[in-house]
Amino acid sequence: MQLQFSFIIPVYNRPDETQELLQSFTELEFHNDYEIVIVEDGSTISSKEIIETFKTKLNISYFFKKNTGPGDSRNYGMKHAKGNYFIILDSDCILPPNYLKEVSKSLNKHYVDCFGGPDAAHESFTSLQKAINFSMTSFITTGGIRGHKKSIDTFQPRSFNMGLSKEAFEASNGFGSIHPGEDPDLSIRLWELGYKTKLIPDAYVFHKRRISWKKFYKQVYKFGMVRPILNRWHPSSKKITYWFPTLFSLGLLVSFGLFLLHIKLGIFVYMLYFISAFFVAWLSTKSVKVSLLSLMAIVVQFYGYGYGFIKSTVMLYSKKKPETIFPELFFKLK
Repeated sequence: MQLQFSFIIPVYNRPDETQELLQSFTELEFHNDYEIVIVEDGSTISSKEIIETFKTKLNISYFFKKNTGPGDSRNYGMKHAKGNYFIILDSDCILPPNYLKEVSKSLNKHYVDCFGGPDAAHESFTSLQKAINFSMTSFITTGGIRGHKKSIDTFQPRSFNMGLSKEAFEASNGFGSIHPGEDPDLSIRLWELGYKTKLIPDAYVFHKRRISWKKFYKQVYKFGMVRPILNRWHPSSKKITYWFPTLFSLGLLVSFGLFLLHIKLGIFVYMLYFISAFFVAWLSTKSVKVSLLSLMAIVVQFYGYGYGFIKSTVMLYSKKKPETIFPELFFKLK
């Protein structure tokens, strides 16, 4: 099958990021035809003028629709795309020059109907962005499972860097209304339909993520909130590792309490962990500042996710539907 790629990019009030992403498209080493479908999701700060400046360099289609969330906007883009294989990106990503060459090479060698790629920190990112990226991707945190090579054939792609065949999209109806969590939900439903997924380790993107502690905390808190919902919808997807951030956070609080009672073992164990994390971050980033910020990012990630996870788990003991209990996690599509 000849692969015809369509990039699907939902945008919400992010013209500057859209410009950086489109500029990276002009530097791709892949010269076959591909199209870019940008879906403006009810933005009040439009990216249309930025997009117009790239239309002579890139094959871009632009659509504006009311705000119904990133999942529905991706579905909208895929319905209007011309290709037979969709690549979904977030607007806060930048593509390395070899990105599409790596995707094409991997799919031609071992075709699957859905793939995901890892993310990395670009040298231009701020120290905070690099620290958050380390926390979300390093093997020393739970983020490491998102791009680890042992998970290549059982990988749950994330929608900031995800490929989906037209056939799989039509069979699954694409993304649901939950957000965040729409991407693992889709991956699991694809498995249930018999489709395969995989990680393409070399098809990475530079992912900016959140640019403040408050926004980062809110993001990981919501990640924790949606996981028990996904476990309810897909019981086979439950894993004990999802409890780790909650247990880590509770253990840290207990260790501080015991330290005040002159029982030092618990806090000593945590100190060893954070010292190890600092040196792993320093080896990775070559920056003392980023390494110190990475320790803070780990605490925010574990506490935010862990608190959201346990709160959602308790609230889901109710027999009400998740949409009723957590309306803030669901977009209304009509």
